[in-house]
Amino acid sequence: MSSAVSSIPLLVVISAPSGAGKTTLCDNVRAALPSATRAVTCTTRKPREGEQDGDDYYFLGEEEFLARVEGGEFLEYAVVHGNHYGVLKSELRAKLAVGSDVLLNIDVQGAATIRERAAADPVLNRSLLTVFLCPPSLEELEHRLRGRGTDSEGVIAGRLAIAKDEMSQAGQFDHTLTSQTREADVEQLLAIIENARLAKCDAIPTDE
Repeated sequence: MSSAVSSIPLLVVISAPSGAGKTTLCDNVRAALPSATRAVTCTTRKPREGEQDGDDYYFLGEEEFLARVEGGEFLEYAVVHGNHYGVLKSELRAKLAVGSDVLLNIDVQGAATIRERAAADPVLNRSLLTVFLCPPSLEELEHRLRGRGTDSEGVIAGRLAIAKDEMSQAGQFDHTLTSQTREADVEQLLAIIENARLAKCDAIPTDE
């Protein structure tokens, strides 16, 4: 691979229904791709066991989060399952500026907002790659959600209803990856990333 190709940082937005495995996929791709990092998302939800502030998320109080919204600090923000989530512009720009690929694990609402706003930003527009991770079926997704053992019947039913709507929007993404095994998912996403990098490199005008 040429240095020109490897120098193009990508903002890879990965969306999926809750329980489809996008967090695991992002973690595995970051481990396999030296140039890849992740944007740390801000949230007002409470930390789960083992999560660290500044590593898994920036955990903010609602008052601080809304103050940052008012200050225009977020590229996107949304309310998901009753909690606020948002991605700081400074977080993305700093990592792209040093040549890192940024893997952004985000919901479908957030991906739509980023897609719209990136269209008006030459840097983000050139770097943006959106991927939807689709579960093999709603039945398999339900099995995975129940396997976590953390949600009530009502919560599971709500997540499945949202998942059905999200899956209907997969066509808005640059690529759809149907989840298989963890290893196959990583291999497919790595191929998508490198093919996109090559295509974006080819699109850059060169001096004759």
